[in-house]
Amino acid sequence: MFRTALRNVLAHKARLLMTVLAVMLGVAFVSGTLVFTDTFGSAYKNKSAKSFDHVSVAIRPDGGSSHDDGQEAKQPRRLTDALLTKAQELPGAGSAIGTYSGFTALADKDGKLVGGEWGTTGANYYPGKDGKDPRYDFAEGAAPKAAGDIALDSRTADRTGYKVGDTVRYSTDGPVKTAKVSGIFDTDDGSVVAGGSLVVFDNHTAREVLGKSEYDEIDVKAAAGTSETALKGAVEKILPKDTEAETGVSLKDEQDRMIEQNTRSMSQVLLIFAGIALFVGIFIIANTFTMLVAQRTKELALMRAVGASRRQVTRSVLIEAFIVGLVAAVAGFALGIGVAVGLEALMNAGGASLPDGPLVIGPTTIITALIIGVVVTMLAAWLPGRRAARIPPVAAMNSVHASPTTRGLVVRNTIGSLIVALGVVMLFMSDNYVKSGGAATILVGVIVLTPLLSRPFIAAAGPLLKPFGVTGKLSRLNSVRNPRRTASTASALMIGLTLITAMTVVAVSMGSAINKMATDSLKADYAVSMANFQPLAPQVHDKLAKLPEVEASSPLRTTWGEADGRDTRISGVDPKGFDKLVGLDFTSGSAAGLKGNAVLVDKETADAKGLKAGDTVAVKFDDDKTTRLKVAGVYKSNEMLDGLFTPTSVVTPHLSKIQDKQVLLKMKGGASDRAEDAIVKALGDNPAIKIQDKDDISNEVGGAINLLLNMLYGLLAMAILVAVLGVINTLAMSVFERKHEIGMLRAIGLDRAKVKQMVRLESVVISLFGAVLGVGLGLFLGWVAGDSISGSVKTYTMEIPVGRILLFLAIAAVVGVLAAVWPARSAARLNPLQAIKSD
Repeated sequence: MFRTALRNVLAHKARLLMTVLAVMLGVAFVSGTLVFTDTFGSAYKNKSAKSFDHVSVAIRPDGGSSHDDGQEAKQPRRLTDALLTKAQELPGAGSAIGTYSGFTALADKDGKLVGGEWGTTGANYYPGKDGKDPRYDFAEGAAPKAAGDIALDSRTADRTGYKVGDTVRYSTDGPVKTAKVSGIFDTDDGSVVAGGSLVVFDNHTAREVLGKSEYDEIDVKAAAGTSETALKGAVEKILPKDTEAETGVSLKDEQDRMIEQNTRSMSQVLLIFAGIALFVGIFIIANTFTMLVAQRTKELALMRAVGASRRQVTRSVLIEAFIVGLVAAVAGFALGIGVAVGLEALMNAGGASLPDGPLVIGPTTIITALIIGVVVTMLAAWLPGRRAARIPPVAAMNSVHASPTTRGLVVRNTIGSLIVALGVVMLFMSDNYVKSGGAATILVGVIVLTPLLSRPFIAAAGPLLKPFGVTGKLSRLNSVRNPRRTASTASALMIGLTLITAMTVVAVSMGSAINKMATDSLKADYAVSMANFQPLAPQVHDKLAKLPEVEASSPLRTTWGEADGRDTRISGVDPKGFDKLVGLDFTSGSAAGLKGNAVLVDKETADAKGLKAGDTVAVKFDDDKTTRLKVAGVYKSNEMLDGLFTPTSVVTPHLSKIQDKQVLLKMKGGASDRAEDAIVKALGDNPAIKIQDKDDISNEVGGAINLLLNMLYGLLAMAILVAVLGVINTLAMSVFERKHEIGMLRAIGLDRAKVKQMVRLESVVISLFGAVLGVGLGLFLGWVAGDSISGSVKTYTMEIPVGRILLFLAIAAVVGVLAAVWPARSAARLNPLQAIKSD
């Protein structure tokens, strides 16, 4: 049986090529993902390990005490110079340094922000006894020594063209400062390796410009002969309250775990799409082996007649599938290595600046690729093999093919209907996870029901095929000749388009919701904030409020606290212009009463505490002090405006440092290029500050959604490509089964061009059937997803992107035409006499 299976593989190389390609693409995606993430993780681990070379024990704050808005509660200083001195004097300590780090926006020579909104960092240079800081290896110049000096990492220097002695502009919390480049250094800092920038100040300047009251961390290096464990024991004796000591090995292990977690998350996302491609490939493999079995019906019957059992026949098909799967897996693994290299090059070209490192090909990746390729192929081939074994030998030798029975289709349709019914029931459950499971269940049910659905759809396409005459009628009849095969081919295309349509609907609807939210919530023409949304210095608002072009302005001075025991955000605002800057939807009261010790309360908080306009509420701030405020109004919150709003005079006394989250501006002539230029000049052309109008705010969120959507389109293209192979495969099978018929048509006058047209129309009909089904299911899944989202995003309403959906259908039609090229050519080239004589 093994020799027979091997002979069959070699005898049907062209037919099996489709299966090899389908499996190979899926395996390539899987193995490429695993190789890329392993390489990426290993390179980062190696780089990060070097950054711990100077750390034997690190002293750090135990937990955090700050909120997302950057405001901190007042608390005793812990990592002080006094503690640093104690650490340096410990027995077994060779040296100790204190570290500062914080957002520092550096402008390039064109005034643009270097390193991105989140990757531009400032740090301190802390010289040891030898006058050097082990974190930085200077390639040019020297370390910064005064307030007017800074040093740049070599990657940033190369990107910007800055040299030693150049003057640069930077900002940390609003105002622009200038400094001279004293030196350029090499570093293994993770953010720099990932494409960010690192600016280094002398220790005193770093403390001032980064607004630090204490060190972020104190790193102690063990003297020769002292172990990390012993040094940690000594350090623990001098630790202040709310601090902890960690060994360098522990920090490295923690960093490794974080890298593994991040790479695992990336890997899981990519593997989901690889799984979709493999799932689509199952339909192709099943069709291929169905076709091969149909070609060998007499041969298999003869094997049964000379003594082969059903199990042996099934086993021969599975051995054939094993060989094909193994070849596809090996080819896919080799292609996957190329995919991994391509991904790295693509991300580097996009500015990711991945760390250099050798390609990592682990044994797990090799085994996974081989197992996936072989198992997927054998699973898909099992059912055709089982069907082949069940054909009675006498019927098979007389060419009486055992076509799928009506009873089989009835059973399948019944099962599919029950699955869809179960999914519909799950949709009415309140739990979002159950709803998602219901949507997936309905998708599976529709796949099962596609043979039933194919007949009415193709019948409905009849009027569109009438202009093509006889070839149109023949293509329609051929499309419904084998509903199971038509359905499995259409399902492959349907799955990809279902996911693409659903994601497009959600993305477009979400973009519109964000745009509506920005339009309804903001009357302000501009929102001014730090590029990374860290706090702004109060001087920014002071400068902008004095501009003659500004009609109204207000800072958002945000902290956290409690309103009658309920955790909430508290924003200090300028009561004189606040109602001109925001569009609050009040259920009681108004912004007019926002004076003195007054407060505007969101409806959720008001309902929870039974508050209304005129009531008094006890507000406890983050410094544990409580103030009673009068409720001036209750408003409906959204994702842009929520919490309590009260005058800045109420909030400011409770802050350890006066900072603003944002500044809102309304200009006298509305938003314009002239108004924006006035703001930019007033802030000194500051690279750290972001100036956004309503469109910018909407586009920022919408841009991120579109970027994600385009990435998903690219990933799902693999599944669509595999589906195209499926259409080609089905048409080739159909041409093979209809040799006799095509020969007769040629003999009675149907020319080659008409034969090609017949096959092309059949391909287009099948492709459009899958596309229409996919678009319909995608709209349904988009509605289900939107129903879940609408609970948290109040402005969300489902929007149908008609233009994109029409584009998807047009692409499906093009896919049908292209997929038919080879099968149509093969059909047209059949010799009529030989085809008529064929069985």
